[in-house]
Amino acid sequence: MRKAIILLALICTGALQIAAQNYQDLCDKAFRCIEADSLDRAQDYIRQALRLEPSNPHNALLFSNLGTIQRRQGKTDLALESYTFALNFTPRSVPILMNRATLYLETGREDRARVDYSLVLDLDKDNTEALLMRAYIYMKARDYKSARADYQHLLQTEPTSFSGRLGLAIVEHKAGRLSVAQRILSQMIEAEQTGRQTTDKELATLYTTRAEVEKDLKQPDAALIDLEEAIKLDEKQAEAYLVRGQIYLQQNRKKQARRDFEQAIALGIPRNDLHHLLQECK
Repeated sequence: MRKAIILLALICTGALQIAAQNYQDLCDKAFRCIEADSLDRAQDYIRQALRLEPSNPHNALLFSNLGTIQRRQGKTDLALESYTFALNFTPRSVPILMNRATLYLETGREDRARVDYSLVLDLDKDNTEALLMRAYIYMKARDYKSARADYQHLLQTEPTSFSGRLGLAIVEHKAGRLSVAQRILSQMIEAEQTGRQTTDKELATLYTTRAEVEKDLKQPDAALIDLEEAIKLDEKQAEAYLVRGQIYLQQNRKKQARRDFEQAIALGIPRNDLHHLLQECK
């Protein structure tokens, strides 16, 4: 009898070792398939591993990888479900929360994205991406006070952040604090003139953004100079043509305005968005 019990114990131990080995083998195969961009096979291996050991704590990583695969395949609802399952295992995982927040944002669910970014910031109060993205969500919702707070928090830890300073300038512009926005942008442009740190496209964005502020400050001549500089730096800066077209239209230079609006459309701005402006050019 004692021998039978020992034998049974050995058999059970061996079975557990085989199962554990199979689980790890399936995980390894899944990761190799992901690296090889064989996403369907990777999903099969992940699902086999999940069925084999449904309560294994390492399943958080499997569900997270499954979500990323599904996201790459455009299966957004399934990806969100997988990220949520992953968070059931590790609710304080910053990378998984960030993945789900980004996907929420990409699918237009800003409120849910904001909640996830807030959870990240509860865990990592200086997380740059979470601060930037939550500020963007606040700005879209016209909660300029909260957006400003996030940008200012970011700039306390990263004073030279291009995205942080530009975002703050845009918030001040939208909040009607035009002189403040202009000052921030001018400081950024002056800093670039003394020691270039940005790409041509980024610098063109600064000139275009300052031109928008100058337009609203009733400084069209200064705005046109900035827009010329922006287009010189990046001739594909659609927003520059749009703003210049708006200024030309205000000056009753309709032919030039229409030309710029058409160029903005050619560079990606939807024609429907500019329909009313084009009508005014007639």
